[in-house]
Amino acid sequence: MTSTQPAPRPLRRRGEPMRQAVLAAAVGILATEGLSGATVAAVARSAGVHETSVYRRWRTRENLILDALTTELDTALPIPDTGDVREDLLRFFSSLARLLAGPQGRALLRLSVEHDDTLDDRRRPYWTERLERAAVMVERGVERGELEPGTDPGLLIEAVSGPLFARVLVSDTPWDDGLVPRLVALTLDGSRPRT
Repeated sequence: MTSTQPAPRPLRRRGEPMRQAVLAAAVGILATEGLSGATVAAVARSAGVHETSVYRRWRTRENLILDALTTELDTALPIPDTGDVREDLLRFFSSLARLLAGPQGRALLRLSVEHDDTLDDRRRPYWTERLERAAVMVERGVERGELEPGTDPGLLIEAVSGPLFARVLVSDTPWDDGLVPRLVALTLDGSRPRT
């Protein structure tokens, strides 16, 4: 049975207000309906904009979803600075684990590894930038003498994030609250200064 109600009339939004409305609508739909429900038509309708406006700005559904998810991820993953490298890493990776446990994080990871010719080549630069931002926590730990001089910040960040990504993408194994502290402890033990 189809609804006889007309679709809501699109609002005349332009520029940054239109972008923000569309990105918020995409994130909301991804959270409730998942990747399959996040069509350009559904996002445009939810944001109150014309579908052609969405295509004009993002060109493809995949570009729109990637923009929405990366914007959401940046907000959800602040870089802590508690003065203690272990605490910083625990807070950061606990936030990452919470994000990956939800539909937005899972969708972002899947988009990151799927080969799609319609998707702008922004995935690698995006993850490179995020890992470099997170590496600052390790660099501060080295400067404070908490970690061995010469510790590779990128490698340490990848050593903790890799198992989280693998559980979402490969094994779909659920994790408990103790996983992040165990991963951080395992990684830091190899980076502690030798007495």
